[in-house]
Amino acid sequence: MPDMSASVSLAVTHLVPLAKEVDENKVTPGVLGFIVFAVMALAVWGLMKSMSKHMQKVDFKEAPDAAAEEARQRADSPAQQG
Repeated sequence: MPDMSASVSLAVTHLVPLAKEVDENKVTPGVLGFIVFAVMALAVWGLMKSMSKHMQKVDFKEAPDAAAEEARQRADSPAQQG
């Protein structure tokens, strides 16, 4: 399996000339900026889809805590009598 950094370096060397073709007097993101933005947008979309899938599996109904319920009833009973 080839080294990942070598393939990334090769990809960047092909994309950098595309970014250099713009006028030096203008500040624009260019093709490289668009590619980076598109990759980030796809990553966020994938993460949101995954999060949505996991959130649907979550059961938000809590089971009543017996010990907390007894403590609350003991705390309320003297207040009601007094």
